[in-house]
Amino acid sequence: MTIRLGADIGGTFTDIVLDLHGKLFSTKVLTNYTAPEQAILDGTAIVCADAGIAPSALEIVIHGTTLATNALIERRGARTAFVTTEGFRDVIEMRTESRFEQYDLNLTLPDPLIPRNDRLTLRERVDAGGNILIPLADSDVETLAQHLDGYDSVAVGFLHSYLNPAHEHRVRDILARLRPGLSVSLSSDVSPQMREYERFNTTCANAYVKPMMESYLSRLAARLSDHGARCPIFLIHSGGGIISLQAAAD
Repeated sequence: MTIRLGADIGGTFTDIVLDLHGKLFSTKVLTNYTAPEQAILDGTAIVCADAGIAPSALEIVIHGTTLATNALIERRGARTAFVTTEGFRDVIEMRTESRFEQYDLNLTLPDPLIPRNDRLTLRERVDAGGNILIPLADSDVETLAQHLDGYDSVAVGFLHSYLNPAHEHRVRDILARLRPGLSVSLSSDVSPQMREYERFNTTCANAYVKPMMESYLSRLAARLSDHGARCPIFLIHSGGGIISLQAAAD
């Protein structure tokens, strides 16, 4: 049987469980908001000591966390820009006209994650069949890149890009050249499905938390390795399965 460690970071406590050939060892430590990975290291040290093994004996670590969810709820994500097709910058604010209180005329809806001043547009167009109607000019993307000072992340969502992502890929490539430190999320990668509001909004949420999660997951892997735990690490995703740290960071 595999020697497994489970770690779950919550808003108040971090829970650690070690499964040593069917025998369980567990502990609960306070979550460290400044460095969440520290609570996992502290808890791992406790359960490994209780079990009489070294962290190097671990064969798999499975991690769950609400850090991304908390960042969305508390609006503590990165400063993010949204780049979309000309004429569609307000899609994430107009929504789909669905209301959770259908007859409340005074209903106040949540503000979109990306304020209007941080939504930028490019002249391009792909039709509903995936055919390019208006080609994307590289010069337009290069000009847009000059206006991204102060941003940590960019969400890119073009109309019908789930059918033809060529323009989104071109924006990603140009930004990688001109803004190499900028985190970029493409709607054709994050949520390649029809209906632009859902796709754009999901991509904005991804871009909003991506820099924080990339930094956290890389620190977690490095510090666990420094403490001898060089085993595979997986993250539980919202669908209930597990994915690698690299896939989670992406």
